Amino acid sequence: MEAARVDWSMGSQAARLVDWQTAADVGRRIGGSGPPLAAIERARLREDLADSVPRAESLVSEFTGLSADGFRSRPWVMSRGEWVRANLQGLQRLLEPLAVRILSDNPHRSQVRRKALGAQIGAIMGYVSRKVLGQYDVFLPPDDEGLIYFIGPNLAETERRFGFSGHEFRLWVALHEVTHRLQFGGTPWLRGYLSRLVDQYFATVQLDTRQVVEQLKRAAEEARAGAEWRGVGALFLLMTPEQRELFHRMQAMMSLLEGHASYVMNTVAAGRIRDLDRMRRGLRERRRSRGVEKAFQRAIGFDSKVRQYDAGELFVRSAVERAGMEGFNLVWKEEANLPTIEEIANPDRWVARVAGR
Repeated sequence: MEAARVDWSMGSQAARLVDWQTAADVGRRIGGSGPPLAAIERARLREDLADSVPRAESLVSEFTGLSADGFRSRPWVMSRGEWVRANLQGLQRLLEPLAVRILSDNPHRSQVRRKALGAQIGAIMGYVSRKVLGQYDVFLPPDDEGLIYFIGPNLAETERRFGFSGHEFRLWVALHEVTHRLQFGGTPWLRGYLSRLVDQYFATVQLDTRQVVEQLKRAAEEARAGAEWRGVGALFLLMTPEQRELFHRMQAMMSLLEGHASYVMNTVAAGRIRDLDRMRRGLRERRRSRGVEKAFQRAIGFDSKVRQYDAGELFVRSAVERAGMEGFNLVWKEEANLPTIEEIANPDRWVARVAGR
């Protein structure tokens, strides 16, 4: 007699929309295992990060003036497959409101469509799992606050490829991820603001066929008029005016967060990490792609994340030079002080508006 199947999703609509097990399986296969590491190497990597992360937190806090209440930052060294599964769980939580809307009028979702969507999501996650070195997960449950992911195979692979000192490279990466943790830990309203942006965006997703057709017509007209239609450009063309405004706000916020983390990691590392310039060149080389991979990166928006690092770091550096760290830190005071996408490209405008300099 077949055992009764238990629904552990607790009524999750996102679990009915996407086959998350298929996503995890595909992501694990696409990501691969990475370079083999002996048990002693894995142990040393964990021990090194256990020392580097608290040190990085102290250095970043002293430099930026930001601090986080509660648990201290601490590392979780994981495989690519573990990273994929952790991020799929977060994505499932984010998609829940959208899934409720999609399935309210059509509660029956075919297994073929669930598996197909799961495979698509898993393929993207698997590819990204080969690139990520570390991550601060904004949407972890409160009990896990302060936990920072480090993808062990990717760190080891990068260190071997470029001949980096493992201890120094891991500290450098930790500086970046700990900065993200202090951004959110030291700014109580920031997490809620990001959650609202995501929820508002999903709330604007059109489910009515006629509205979707209108969006496609408008996108075609703009493409014929010369608008960018490849990669993220195509996604932007399909957005409504409301979605574009939300997208610009999210883009400005992510440029700020990534640029601030890059600025802090590089400034704090100066004088402490001997191979800093070579490490920066190595990461640029690691991000460079060609041919089919470059087209895929453009299609999923991976290349735009790299541009966010560069534009955001220039904004932060310029703002700090003009207003000082105290003046720049006004950005964390309230939502109104966040830079717009136009101000990211023109830091003087933000400094004049917020810091009065």
